[in-house]
Amino acid sequence: MIVNKAYKFRIYPTKKQMELIHKTIGCVRFTFNFFLGKQKEKDAYWYIVEEMVQNSQLPTNNWKGKWLNKYETIKAIPELKQHYSFLKEVDSIALQKSVENLADSFERYYKKQNKYPRFKSKKNSVQSYTTKHTNGNIAVEGKYIKLPKLGFVRFAKSREVHGRILHATVRRNSSGKYFVSILAETEVQPLKKAESSIGIDLGITDFAILSDGRKMDNNKFTSKMEKKLKREQRKLSRRALHAKNKAINLFDAKNYQKQKRKVARLHERVMNQRDDFLNKFSTEIIKNHDIVCIEDLNTKGMLRNHKLAKSISDVSWSAFVSKLEYKAKWYGKTIVKISRWFPSSQICSDCGHQDGKKSLEIRDWTCPVCHEHHDRDINASKNILAEGLRTLVLA
Repeated sequence: MIVNKAYKFRIYPTKKQMELIHKTIGCVRFTFNFFLGKQKEKDAYWYIVEEMVQNSQLPTNNWKGKWLNKYETIKAIPELKQHYSFLKEVDSIALQKSVENLADSFERYYKKQNKYPRFKSKKNSVQSYTTKHTNGNIAVEGKYIKLPKLGFVRFAKSREVHGRILHATVRRNSSGKYFVSILAETEVQPLKKAESSIGIDLGITDFAILSDGRKMDNNKFTSKMEKKLKREQRKLSRRALHAKNKAINLFDAKNYQKQKRKVARLHERVMNQRDDFLNKFSTEIIKNHDIVCIEDLNTKGMLRNHKLAKSISDVSWSAFVSKLEYKAKWYGKTIVKISRWFPSSQICSDCGHQDGKKSLEIRDWTCPVCHEHHDRDINASKNILAEGLRTLVLA
């Protein structure tokens, strides 16, 4: 199966290369914001025209729509360079890609898939730009990666890049670290059949409860780092206040920026720990089971509960399910989602008896019909598996 696979590496640019990366990010942001501003003016103009059409002040055939023309906008970039010479110093393909991203954002907006595009800010925690692969301008050679305009950049080569390179994204995190993500078109072979199915009940106390009786511990990565994070964030607030009292811009306050990077590194460590755990666990599930049954949880709705929001964010259910889905697609496995309204924790997994509604405080119970004693969560995962297999047969 041919898939698009991303390879992420940390890069170690020289001082000169860092300057060029910052310039490119700034120019890409400028180009995006420039054409977004022009489109906003156009939207405002056509809104007035549309009102006039509706009021019969203009004939209907004068209405031309409000669509951003991607190709016409890309053709306008050389003219833009004549007015803003600093755009000539950076990768031209990166500028074109920023326009394509803007056009895609508008396309999704008009299809009501996302909100109206917003201006990019240099205050965002992650700054990046994307460039396409053309005529061998992106290549991996030993311990170096070749990138347009930057030339050869040293990087931490943790694995080989397989397949045809499509594009690369250079990113600078708020921690001050630089990364490159290479998207390549590669072939993935399906895994051997494991002749096994499993049901997964996602939780907060335990991250996942499996129908085979196993419970995966919730590592609580954020909670473990919370004390240290609070301490460092208080320091950051004090340094911000100190800079404000001395009328120093925060971008020029060296102590503030140093502390800001320290806090960002702590957040990054938490994110990396969580991502590593989710990748390893999802891969293990996909390798060892052909059918994975899981609840279709309304994570967004659950996050509105302020008492649970922090814990739900920390366990990252959505990220885990996303990883399961794309790995299942790659390796020829099946994901079955059952309705969030299915009473998995209320039904006896042995005889199917449902006796009233059990509150969350009840963690184990005995079935009054078959007298089987159940752990609430393991029982739920068994019911999820049974319902998933039943749904698959009926489909």
